[in-house]
Amino acid sequence: MKEINKIIIHCSATREGEDISAATIDKWHKKRGWKGIGYHFVIRLNGIIETGRMLNECGAHTKGENCTSIGVCYIGGVENFKTDGEYKAKDTRTESQKESLIIILRYLKKIYPKATIHGHKEFAKKSCPSFNAFEEYKDLTKIETNGIYTNKLARIINWVYGFLKSYNQSNTNRK
Repeated sequence: MKEINKIIIHCSATREGEDISAATIDKWHKKRGWKGIGYHFVIRLNGIIETGRMLNECGAHTKGENCTSIGVCYIGGVENFKTDGEYKAKDTRTESQKESLIIILRYLKKIYPKATIHGHKEFAKKSCPSFNAFEEYKDLTKIETNGIYTNKLARIINWVYGFLKSYNQSNTNRK
């Protein structure tokens, strides 16, 4: 297994309220000439966690950090209207996305306990992920979950099943 020392959070830089899937991002990234989606996980507006690249694969999400990090992308990150001809960065995370981020980050910290959590903007001149991820998650193990695990147990079980299923398929289908 590769040595992971960072978990890097991204936004899809899509307009607030516009829901897209990991499959859509996969198509975008293939059009850029990549082998597929650059992120390991994508969090939809409703909080559903979709898989992208397998954990044992280098990502394509942060230049210079791809093989030593895991990329997590939430859908959104910009306003749904243009100001001065462009969409401005905005923390558009829904409550479901915030809860799912905590779930996936805790899961990843169990696998990679020495990994630190960062926002993409710490490594590039970008606004991504449109909030201060390092500051928000620096004390992740101390965050009170208020029953998130109980309320989302079915979602987590389905996600783990999907992850294991796609991992097994990746061993035979991906190159």
